[in-house]
Amino acid sequence: MNKKRVAALIRQLLIEIGEDPNREGLRRTPARVAESFEHLTRGYRASIKRTVNKAIFEAEANNMIIARDIEVYSMCEHHILPFFGRCHIGYIPSRKVLGVSKLARLVDHFSRRLQIQERLTAQVARAIVDTIDAQGVGVVMECRHLCMMMRGVEKQQSLMTTSSVLGSFHSDAATRLEFLHLINRQREE
Repeated sequence: MNKKRVAALIRQLLIEIGEDPNREGLRRTPARVAESFEHLTRGYRASIKRTVNKAIFEAEANNMIIARDIEVYSMCEHHILPFFGRCHIGYIPSRKVLGVSKLARLVDHFSRRLQIQERLTAQVARAIVDTIDAQGVGVVMECRHLCMMMRGVEKQQSLMTTSSVLGSFHSDAATRLEFLHLINRQREE
């Protein structure tokens, strides 16, 4: 990403909306926004191989592995406004498991792009299947979208839930129900 060019574009945007980019509070804003966009869109410059970074381990496990409440921060591709929430991932390995932190890193890998939540959910699930040949994967995301909260319908309490189920999570209702029960367990207690 060419940060100088992005900063120049942001400076021009400030002028277009009626601001003075030379006033004290805005002088460094174009450079700050360029830095912010570099961070928020780093998923475009990442690779799954580097994200996983060899944290794939042989295991006899064939039980369900779940990581809940992984924080998600992304940007809506329609309005370039943030959406944020939680991601729950479950998978049944074949012969390999991922290091637990890599599940969160895979969420970040895809969320640090302009996104829609539906695609983001599916990309995380597909990456797990493709990386470790899991028997099944379930991903559920629950997010709040500032494009719905700050503009448009202005609904402050809205929550969007998406899911992607692949392999045995898709074909076996009992597996899918076990996953959903386990990710909702804390809420019930």
